[in-house]
Amino acid sequence: MSNSFRFFVGIDLGSQTHHVHVINAGGDTIGQRSVKHCGSDIEELFRWIANITSAPASEIAVAAESPNGAVVEASLDRGYGTFSINPKQLDRFRDRFSVAGAKDDRRDALVLAHSLRTDQHHFRRLDRCDPRLLRLRELSRAEEGIQQDFRRSANQLWQLLQRYFPALLTLAPSADEPWLWSLLETASTPAQAARLRPARLECILKKHQIRRLDATQLRQTLQQMALPLADGLSHALAEQVLLLLPRLRLLHQQLAQLRQRIEKLIDELAGDTNFQEHRDVEILLSVPGVGRVFTATVLAEATAALQQRDYHACRALAGVAPVTAQSGKTKLVSMRQACNRRLRNAIFHAANVHSQRDDRAHQHYLNLRKRGHSRGRALRSVADRLLALIFVLLRNQQNYDPARRSETPPSEKLP
Repeated sequence: MSNSFRFFVGIDLGSQTHHVHVINAGGDTIGQRSVKHCGSDIEELFRWIANITSAPASEIAVAAESPNGAVVEASLDRGYGTFSINPKQLDRFRDRFSVAGAKDDRRDALVLAHSLRTDQHHFRRLDRCDPRLLRLRELSRAEEGIQQDFRRSANQLWQLLQRYFPALLTLAPSADEPWLWSLLETASTPAQAARLRPARLECILKKHQIRRLDATQLRQTLQQMALPLADGLSHALAEQVLLLLPRLRLLHQQLAQLRQRIEKLIDELAGDTNFQEHRDVEILLSVPGVGRVFTATVLAEATAALQQRDYHACRALAGVAPVTAQSGKTKLVSMRQACNRRLRNAIFHAANVHSQRDDRAHQHYLNLRKRGHSRGRALRSVADRLLALIFVLLRNQQNYDPARRSETPPSEKLP
């Protein structure tokens, strides 16, 4: 295999120490060392690599298991060819060096370097991206993390209410609505809630703009007979509820702030003509079912595939491309597990909404269901077609227009 790299650097990343191994194009070891995870040591590491190779950055390739991190970013900043190798791939390459399954960090650095030297064409080269895309990636990941914390806390509240105040769950089944929290702060036990006056209930409903029920209906629910519990248990559970509510309010507020920042950043990217993919944002948002979450996720997690208009890479990254295992007369097609889980979730939910808002997608979904496919399998097919549609629009730089959607040219057939 021919390439322009003369030296290959394998870096086994650690939380406190990174192990580095440098080899030349012939596979001979040039140097190896360990460095601490701190700014000065990482700077010294790249000075050391430059000294022992005496080569320009364009002739040095770096391999690591992660596409992110200080070492990877420093490598990209210096212009080194930087590649991300999946840990599962590394595990397979490790067997070349030890059939007994021996493993240590120094050996992993050696394996990384040699695998890049011999099989570079199998690995994904990383590119520097716009700082705003990096910010979008971190904000969208933070939103997902806080959303998980919020759902976990809301589930805890649901469990507590189910134990001593289930009547409230008939009004807010997920226990994740701010008006319910205000009601619990006002009266945390069934006995206290039953004594609330209609005017106080009306004030809570009006403050949170709840129109699906009025104060009379709410009062009737609160005055239902409470569960027969042991003495003091209701108050003990109510104490836990009151301790949980500030956490829920904080997480709810943080989610709202993150969503506003992400929307503002997406609008900024769409309106900046200096941003290479500014039209991509507008095109993505024009597709039925594609909203802020999917747009932010695909821009942040599939940047390279989007820039290169690589539909096949994106469908594999999103997990909608099936995996075929065939041997002799046996053939098994299964769902892809090795993918970007954030992108998979985003495209799955976008496909769900798209199948409801787009007539052609809805009909395709119904046809698959009639043929006996499960809901998940049908939505993955809709997601695959949705991705194909998006990439056709991106290549043609056209917004989605249902009136213009006719028979697709053979070269751009949707799956």
